[in-house]
Amino acid sequence: HPLLKIVNGSLIDLPTPSNISAWWNFGSLLGLCLISQILTGLFLAMHYTPDIESAFNSVAHICRDVNFGWLIRNLHANGASFFFICIYLHIGRGLYYGSYLYMETWNTGVILLLLVMMTAFVGYVLPWGQMSFWGATVITNLLSAVPYVGTTLVEWIWGGFSVDNATLTRFFAFHFVLPFIITALMIIHLFFLHLTGSNNPIGLNSNTDKIPFHPYFLYKDLLGFVILLTALTSLALFSPNLLGDPDNFTPANPMVTPPHIKPEWYFLFAYAILRSIPNKLGGVLALLASILVLMLVPLLHTSKQRTLTFRPFS
Repeated sequence: HPLLKIVNGSLIDLPTPSNISAWWNFGSLLGLCLISQILTGLFLAMHYTPDIESAFNSVAHICRDVNFGWLIRNLHANGASFFFICIYLHIGRGLYYGSYLYMETWNTGVILLLLVMMTAFVGYVLPWGQMSFWGATVITNLLSAVPYVGTTLVEWIWGGFSVDNATLTRFFAFHFVLPFIITALMIIHLFFLHLTGSNNPIGLNSNTDKIPFHPYFLYKDLLGFVILLTALTSLALFSPNLLGDPDNFTPANPMVTPPHIKPEWYFLFAYAILRSIPNKLGGVLALLASILVLMLVPLLHTSKQRTLTFRPFS
């Protein structure tokens, strides 16, 4: 059967380099993060109301009244942090071991990063707390730095003259649909990966030393799944607000600006870039460049050695 053939070719008989380390686990962990976020998100969407009058209260209702709603909400909110931990380590692995030389896989990965960042940003607005509202206001306002059309662009995204009900409803729509686009692109990402096969820690051709994905890496991935789910569940159960901002427990109030508007930890690098450049447009361009520079990495590779395994400090 054609479907079984695909499953067999990508999960069972897939020829895999025998020496790939735990750093190669983050791809499958990202798949797990995506599934977890879609499932918890779907259950949250069943009770959430994308309306400025009710959004904040609907989240409180989920946490107080819906059976296990508090758990689903905590898993979803902290799942985003785990998604970014895995994505940053996955990219770091790719940079260190020269995986970026598989350019199609790498570039689809960079697009995936941008989509995940966009999804996380619009998702953070949905609870309609103070940090949700002011974060949305600050970040969307950055687009006003675009010459000539900036203001028009911002008002178009807002659906009005400020972050308001129209903004919240469209952000909810985006947040709902983007994960499915990400899923489709992830399949393409894997398709390109399976065309070339995985890279490995020494960066040499491994065609002479391949082993089947099952059982070796299937069980290794499964162990990774157990560790990730244990960590996520522990955080969600014992310290669910550790990574959150206390300001988001205050309902959004356009009349009161919080003293410190800052993003979640996984966007702090972007926030630092914006704050360190006085010029608005310059900051926005530097921010874009800091991510899009990943696209240039394959072109900047000059070494005859693919990985940094044998020259870690060079």
